Amino acid sequence: MAAIEATGLTKQYGDVTAVDDLDLVVESGTVFGFLGPNGAGKSTVINCLLDYIRPTDGRVSVLGHDAQTESLAVRQRTGVLPEGFDVYDRLTGRQHLQFVVDSNEASDDPDAIAERVGISEAIDRRAGGYSKGMTQRLMLGTALVGQPDLLILDEPSTGLDPEGAHEMREIVREEADRGATVFFSSHILGQVEAVCDEVGILQAGTLVAEDTIDGLRTAIEAETILTVEVEQLPDAALTAVRALADVSEVSATDTTVTVQCVDDAKMTVLRKLETAGARVEDFDLAKTSLEELFLAYTDNETGGASSHDQNNKVLTQ
Repeated sequence: MAAIEATGLTKQYGDVTAVDDLDLVVESGTVFGFLGPNGAGKSTVINCLLDYIRPTDGRVSVLGHDAQTESLAVRQRTGVLPEGFDVYDRLTGRQHLQFVVDSNEASDDPDAIAERVGISEAIDRRAGGYSKGMTQRLMLGTALVGQPDLLILDEPSTGLDPEGAHEMREIVREEADRGATVFFSSHILGQVEAVCDEVGILQAGTLVAEDTIDGLRTAIEAETILTVEVEQLPDAALTAVRALADVSEVSATDTTVTVQCVDDAKMTVLRKLETAGARVEDFDLAKTSLEELFLAYTDNETGGASSHDQNNKVLTQ
């Protein structure tokens, strides 16, 4: 059963189309990474899922409920970590958590939640004195109250140091392991790659890709970087590897060969080196990163500059 299903979802603001005829399916129990540059429409989609805004056209189903006509049922089963949230400065962390526990008629222990998200030592301090990272942890804690069937996390790593980001990823996997669905919107691609089962890439309001990360690699014929350590490297071995149809680039030192090739060709490269007299001692693989995949998909859609030139600019501007 799908936890989230959008069909023909469209949202217009006057002459601006924020989301354009979006079809999206997120299966129950998965961690789904929802990617896109700022302005792509990610937050608009999330707001439609939660009925914070109404779509111009299309249908949205969340946990089997119509997101517009049964929005209360959706919210009762959904934990949300929104982007750009505010806390009540004069309330303590404990009071924030207890308020959400009471509002959801849940039985969670605020101390246990605070310990889980790493703010147990600050639970009785006013939230107005929290750092950005501590505030993020507190809001993640409120999202976990009641063991929701669906977690919607919008930029959950904001303000977290590397240790906090790691702990957040562990919590996400724990929630998925207990059967929850996690809808994870982020522009920090390393976080997404480390935790998500599937990803969707949104560009200018349109879903340009939806698959596993390996599936995205296959779809654009992403190449593998194969680094091979050899005892010796005859010129004939380099010539033989460069002649292979699935090899796009080869470079070498006296004892190291670096080959850029289609993933399925890596064993052919190793055999060709051995046959030509280069005894292989070790090798290492580096697959296309999610960042490179993201930029490949968005560049293909927009005709922009190369992904190497754009680097993180697409993600943060």
